[in-house]
Amino acid sequence: MRKIINSTYVSLDGVIGNPQNWTSAYFQDEAAAYAQELLFSCDALLMGRRTFDGFAQAWPAMEEATGEFGVRMNTYPHYVVSDSLQKPGWGDTTAIRRADAVTEITKLKERDGRNILQYGFGPVSRTLVEHGLLDELRLWIHPVLVGDDDPEGMLVLRDFSASFELADTRTFKTGVIIATYRPAAK
Repeated sequence: MRKIINSTYVSLDGVIGNPQNWTSAYFQDEAAAYAQELLFSCDALLMGRRTFDGFAQAWPAMEEATGEFGVRMNTYPHYVVSDSLQKPGWGDTTAIRRADAVTEITKLKERDGRNILQYGFGPVSRTLVEHGLLDELRLWIHPVLVGDDDPEGMLVLRDFSASFELADTRTFKTGVIIATYRPAAK
């Protein structure tokens, strides 16, 4: 069975929103190699509507600057949980209705293939955790305090809790720590 791996940038104060504003100074060769290794170990992307909208706008223009990474981002099958997405317009994209998300993502995990990658932690991630569908959570902990107080830009919102077990850590020269967690046994 394929695994769903979530990869999320987070600041020391729990901010995940607008990572383009606070992560670039920390994205050096080690981080680029790790990100490429992760992306190339998977063969599909799963995302929510906000992540999809941002990626669909940015990635088509980034192939020249990012090479194989950009090509892979643009040509992978994309699965988007959205009730309102009518014409995806970005490569091989399949919209999954929110009401069908658990059933359809379970089927997706059961298909043959490599792992499934998810970027960012929002409503889709919470659904995955709540239904036992998320296999790994890789937090890229950045040594920065962002100070954002927008609840939508925080790692966790009210009324959501989950327990995880540490599976691995990797530390980069920039001070970024990638902590890999798996859901704790119940």
